[in-house]
Amino acid sequence: MARQKGIIKLKGTIGDITFYKTKDGHLAREKGGIDASRIASDPAFQRTRENGAEFGRAGKAGKVLRTAMRTLLINSADSRMVSRLTQSMIKVIQADMVSERGLRNVIDGEAELLTGFEFNIRGKLGTSLFAPFVGTIDRASGDIMVDLVPFVPANMIAAASGTTHFKIISAGAEIDFEAETFVVATSETDILAWDSNQTVDINHINSVTPGSTKPLFLALGIEFYQEVNGRMYPLKNGSYNPLALVQVSGL
Repeated sequence: MARQKGIIKLKGTIGDITFYKTKDGHLAREKGGIDASRIASDPAFQRTRENGAEFGRAGKAGKVLRTAMRTLLINSADSRMVSRLTQSMIKVIQADMVSERGLRNVIDGEAELLTGFEFNIRGKLGTSLFAPFVGTIDRASGDIMVDLVPFVPANMIAAASGTTHFKIISAGAEIDFEAETFVVATSETDILAWDSNQTVDINHINSVTPGSTKPLFLALGIEFYQEVNGRMYPLKNGSYNPLALVQVSGL
């Protein structure tokens, strides 16, 4: 892979060189590759097929999780979140100590490895929210909860420049990765002033199926706002809103 320089940027194929555009700029690479039918049948590519199967499984699992969290992700995700989540799902699958290589899956893996996953690199929850919180997943009742004791927003929330207000958001999700289905519940506070006045207790209860045997997830985030002439606007279109998985319970 080589980076294109100069005034004129090319796209397409010339001879054995393919020119293309990515988020990293205009690049060029030599044409090549192995015939797909050989990869699908040649014993020499057994590992390649196994890796491909697990990569595909990770991609599908990531898509289900993203769809479950879509309401929150609309304003709280960076442009590379999909690929980062897929890579994290691969680690979950690789932790499967039961299935054969190529057949490893999320259910038999370690979903807890997703704990701490940040959906927005531009605004991480870990460097935005300093107020203590307690996340709880009660599998028996199906309640996925988060509690924050009163705090001073200006001291305990590192807000993006221009912030005047904020909202605490959360979601509890029960995900069946095999059936590619989910149950999700969300909560949010009112829009609160980002100032030196202490908040009240914040208690979110997101209820899913009681006694579920599926992986359960708790996501917590912040949405930032700017007040202009008495109206609230998402700050910079939500590009700095943090959202992270703070609790995960696999089975």
